[in-house]
Amino acid sequence: MIRYPFLKEETTIGVTAPSSGVKPEMHELLKDAIKSMEKKGYKVVCGETPWNQIKATSAPARVRADEFNKMMEDDSIGLIIPPWGGELLMEIFEYLDFDKIKQKWVMGYSDTSLLLLAITLKTGIATAHGTNLIDLRGEYSDATTEKWQEVLTTKVNGSVLQHSSPMYQREWDFENPSPHIFHLNEKTCWKSTQGRKVEMKGRLLGGCVDTIRHIIGTTYGDVQGFLEAHIKGDSIIWFLENCDLSTTDLRRTLVQMKLAGWFDDCKGIMFGRSSANETVDDYTAEDIYNQLSKELNIPIVYDIDCGHVPPQITFINGAYAQVEVENGRGSVLQEFI
Repeated sequence: MIRYPFLKEETTIGVTAPSSGVKPEMHELLKDAIKSMEKKGYKVVCGETPWNQIKATSAPARVRADEFNKMMEDDSIGLIIPPWGGELLMEIFEYLDFDKIKQKWVMGYSDTSLLLLAITLKTGIATAHGTNLIDLRGEYSDATTEKWQEVLTTKVNGSVLQHSSPMYQREWDFENPSPHIFHLNEKTCWKSTQGRKVEMKGRLLGGCVDTIRHIIGTTYGDVQGFLEAHIKGDSIIWFLENCDLSTTDLRRTLVQMKLAGWFDDCKGIMFGRSSANETVDDYTAEDIYNQLSKELNIPIVYDIDCGHVPPQITFINGAYAQVEVENGRGSVLQEFI
């Protein structure tokens, strides 16, 4: 069975950087995010790693792992949120004690999604793929992003419904911050390979495909073991997003996932919007989606609210979901069962 954490009011939030930290010239973004969380009534404990960034990481792997382990063991901390993702989170796995992972929320996306997926696969504890801390700064938040609090305070056997966003942000602009954080200026439209109403039911698993692919074939990516130990009899709905891969690299990765059995017992796949998906020799992302849909004989939905083109729906690894997509709009009902 899946074990679900619960976010208590006025809990303490632990801020650590298991991948990338924040360079000095951007420290104000982190400070603003911490202040924003404190205004919401949370206490915030910030480690040392978020304030540093050198040679593509916030600190050596052992230091990053030790700080995460310490926050995981601290019973006063009810939620751990990194400032954002990065590149080399995978380095810390050999120093993490997965046997001591406690039932508390860990939330984020990008490279953080690798940590989230590994925790859920190895322990059966639900994790939250959603906004990172930097994106929670400012005076206002859009309705899609703000939903994270309702999702993380859903009780066991409860459910939470989320809808596709009205608008999304095409490009990032950190140099011109907005009190609304995101510059939502493009109309959201969820699409599908079926070209008609799509309905999917199953347990959610997913993350940034650039990073989660690297645990295929390792003890941290044992999807079949997870199926047997924690959700026996249930199928999977994958949610994936591409940060940097060309279309051919994305295709290779998805084929590898298929050959590794990650798509066995899969009832559907959802792909987030991407500013990558670089076309190679007229080979497009839509070609990949249609090809994979036919190979697996499952519906594929794409351009959803997930990943590096915000805003984001908060997807819970391990939760049972009912997904509906029709006429460019989508809904995700997650049940904590």
